[in-house]
Amino acid sequence: MAVVATALGRILADLGVRHAFGVVGGGNILLTAGLTGAGISYVPARHEGGAMAMADAYHRATGHVAICTTSHGPGLTNIATALAEAAKHGSGALVICGDAPSHGLRPHDIDQTAFVGSVPAPVLRIADHQTALRTAVDALELARSASQPVVLCVPNDMISVEVSEHTPALRPSATNVVPLAPAGLDAVLAALTRARSPLLLAGVGAWRSGADKILIELGERIGALYATTTMASGMFSSNRWSLGVFGGFAAPRAAAIIGAADLVIAFGASLDPFTLHHGKLLHPDAVLVQIGIAGERANDRVTLTVTGDASAAADALLTAVNARGLPPSSWRDEVTDDIATAGWEHESYDDAGTDDRIDPRTLTAALAEILPQDRTVVLDGGQFIEWPSRYLPVPEPSAMVFMGAAFQTIGLGFAGAVGAAVGRPDRLVVAALGDGGALMGLPELETLIRTGRSALVVVYDDAAYGFEVHMYGPQGADLRTAAFSDTDFAGIARSLGATAVTVRRVSDLWSVRSWLAKGRPGTLLLDCKVVPQVVAGFLSDLIAGKASTEPE
Repeated sequence: MAVVATALGRILADLGVRHAFGVVGGGNILLTAGLTGAGISYVPARHEGGAMAMADAYHRATGHVAICTTSHGPGLTNIATALAEAAKHGSGALVICGDAPSHGLRPHDIDQTAFVGSVPAPVLRIADHQTALRTAVDALELARSASQPVVLCVPNDMISVEVSEHTPALRPSATNVVPLAPAGLDAVLAALTRARSPLLLAGVGAWRSGADKILIELGERIGALYATTTMASGMFSSNRWSLGVFGGFAAPRAAAIIGAADLVIAFGASLDPFTLHHGKLLHPDAVLVQIGIAGERANDRVTLTVTGDASAAADALLTAVNARGLPPSSWRDEVTDDIATAGWEHESYDDAGTDDRIDPRTLTAALAEILPQDRTVVLDGGQFIEWPSRYLPVPEPSAMVFMGAAFQTIGLGFAGAVGAAVGRPDRLVVAALGDGGALMGLPELETLIRTGRSALVVVYDDAAYGFEVHMYGPQGADLRTAAFSDTDFAGIARSLGATAVTVRRVSDLWSVRSWLAKGRPGTLLLDCKVVPQVVAGFLSDLIAGKASTEPE
């Protein structure tokens, strides 16, 4: 026999959970002791929202479930933003939190099930000692099988109740492999038969289904080019026929080639307006096929929506193409020379740097020449995201940890760096943040430094909420609400124990070379004073679109 707190930790460790992140309080400190006592590695965060973002980033970087643990009430409500980001992205994480006693709410309690349900995320609550471990196992398996955050509430009066440590049998996980329906297969084959310039587009759903190799085979067989969404960056990184990112971050020459495609088959991609560049990316006559699991939202631009798991669908298509003897397209022969110069590194621009501020494009391109290719890029939210997305390619989708995309938030970058570094210590973590998001999530910079994780932090510091300044300044916004005096991020980082340098020109990046040569110990923060006038291309498009739709 053991108490719930102890038994819970042991069973989760036995089922393969290796890492937990959290902030302890009266509702979970004994639960956390159960986790650490079972050998689960625990990272104490400075804010519950940071702990949730760490567990989210850990899943993105590894594909495995980590634990976020909080106390009851405000401990749980503090994770709201990060929980919503994880839920909307589809990150498997297990939240273990305290809760009101079984007999009812106290004056300071809230209905935690209702609160989490608004995100939404599934909630399981331990009801009694007989089903406590069964409930915990079900919560973990749901997080794993459905790739979503699941909240396990442990009532205050249940934590120290004795339970049998008999491990409940795992329930069979529901399969997520949805076969391609015959009618859908025939429709896609018909489109392939007519296509002269086919392109295969992979989203993060394709990566999660393990479709990378079969999509390469399918593309080789039909003579297609490849592209990915931002979240699936790197999926075809080593293939010569890859155009890189499809959408608002596409390089101009790559976008021109994409615009010549007469058939685009999207696997596991939601096809949001950004991916389709607000309707400007594809040729008006191009056929757009969306293949994904039921429930994915289709864009109005989609010609044909087909339900099916990405990997299974690609395999079925390849089999059918071979059976019918469809000839491959000759499109690759026509664009060979164009693809060779289609990347951002081949695009010129007028450097806007000054004596005391560096052009963010020049900064990021210079870092790309210094940093090793085997890296995890962690992005916070803000207009600066375009520069690392352009110039810092990643080796595979698990190395692109974009913490603000799903819920349109900022402030999760430092926490994301911790989670990614814990999950993949073998890869260099490069965390990119704007100054606004950096200050919002500053407590977890201390966590990153304190835990000794190796990471390069790049703060794109324009002393403003740059997105809002550029987007809404022309519309009459009072920019005093979005601009600030300069922040000495380097000084802050050094006070917390990191190595830090203020970067105003490319020559200041000597510190990165030195840090790498020493084996990249701990955290190196670059406070990059960037030119505020350089506007990201995707933001310029939004501004132009806003101007064209607003009444004069």
